[in-house]
Amino acid sequence: MEECISVFDMLKIGVGPSSSHTLGPWRAAERFLSELKNNKVLTKVTRVKVDLYGSLSLTGKGHATDLAIMLGLSGQDPEYIPVQNIEGIIKSIENNNQINLGNEISIPFYFLQDIIFNKNFLPFHANGLTFTAFANDKILYTSTFYSIGGGFVVKEERSNAKKKLAIKCAFPFQIQNAEELLNYTISENKTISEIVYENEKSMRSEAVIHHELMRIWNTMLECMYIGCHSEGILPGGLNVRRRAFDMHQNLIGLANYTNPQEWLEEIRKTEVKFRQILKWVSCFALAVNEVNASLGRVVTAPTNGSAGVIPAVLMYYMVIENHNAGEKEIQQFLMVAGEIGSIFKKGSTISAAMGGCQAEIGVSSAMAAAALCELMGGSPAQVLMAAEIAMEHHLGLTCDPIGGLVQIPCIERNTMGAIKAINAAELALETDSKNAKVPLDKVIDTMWQTAKDMNSKYKETSEGGLAIAVNMADC
Repeated sequence: MEECISVFDMLKIGVGPSSSHTLGPWRAAERFLSELKNNKVLTKVTRVKVDLYGSLSLTGKGHATDLAIMLGLSGQDPEYIPVQNIEGIIKSIENNNQINLGNEISIPFYFLQDIIFNKNFLPFHANGLTFTAFANDKILYTSTFYSIGGGFVVKEERSNAKKKLAIKCAFPFQIQNAEELLNYTISENKTISEIVYENEKSMRSEAVIHHELMRIWNTMLECMYIGCHSEGILPGGLNVRRRAFDMHQNLIGLANYTNPQEWLEEIRKTEVKFRQILKWVSCFALAVNEVNASLGRVVTAPTNGSAGVIPAVLMYYMVIENHNAGEKEIQQFLMVAGEIGSIFKKGSTISAAMGGCQAEIGVSSAMAAAALCELMGGSPAQVLMAAEIAMEHHLGLTCDPIGGLVQIPCIERNTMGAIKAINAAELALETDSKNAKVPLDKVIDTMWQTAKDMNSKYKETSEGGLAIAVNMADC
């Protein structure tokens, strides 16, 4: 029996700028609070110390890891916190040297001393963090977590336990790799999205599936809307100017709308020429990742750093390919994308700290290519081919963020990933799947081998590549 990975595991609503460095540590802090409560020691805590290791330490400042931990320890939920409240909560903790632990008890907290950046790596994973609770000077409780990409958080004993006891999965179609997925589509005479839908129905009602998929899409749409209507400089010190605003203004011209849905319909009315297609797709992707870089609300797809690819490609389908597309197509797209992402997670990694940016932009591009291919009439074999083509041309992509910020080259990479996804889908649609030379599973295996062979300084450490070639002063 294999572990179930739902579409809603792969596409999570949260706060930027990073799923592994922001959302993951935030969720780890929440789990630590739950452990304190379950062990009935929360009210005895007088101090909390947090140790960050490896990539979380090396790029934690630029990825707002420390802020995420403070918000998590405060009992805030990344999915629902009003993002405009974040700055005030952080300032209160820093100014008063106190934190309202779990939103229940107030304890002293000196963020410069109580969040410790250790450059050494823990052996289990590159993104490790340890929480220690004290009762006066005595250690009361300690717990170590690993943020493994896409907002997923695990403990080391989970891996050890899996060797002894398989994790049960309720899915009727248990899928570990692309070959198994394709075999199910053949034996059941279903599309990939139909197989995924049957799996999701084993966990939740149809009404909940529809509601949650549309909530994900509406979050994506709102994120693009906000990004296209926000001017200024991104935070962090690189002085990166937002570009989606100007690009959007040049593309849409004079238009009347008051909300994201009206905006979408207005774009659909716009006559788009070939060169403008590239600009629109780039604009959508830029908008999302500029919001992400400013601690806005985004959907991990499969990570925050690659959050712009999937919404940009879905918008491309809705405003260029099919003006009649609605909820059915949106949900179909998201289900296919989520399933492809889960196969990459099972067979390789979606963590840049483990695999470089091929694990983020590469995977998101493959997810989007596959989803677009199915919407445009591709067979299941062509859908998997689209994912393979997209990843094949991202193999070896390094993660070398300047200043540890999810800005350069991260924001632009989302535009490239989106364009490649569209190209990959078109190539797959024009190819007889019988002539495919490289199966998707082989590409996933190669991606994992490449990740293991890649020098650690190119895996979200800011110790190689552009991060070294260009320093903050140069920017």
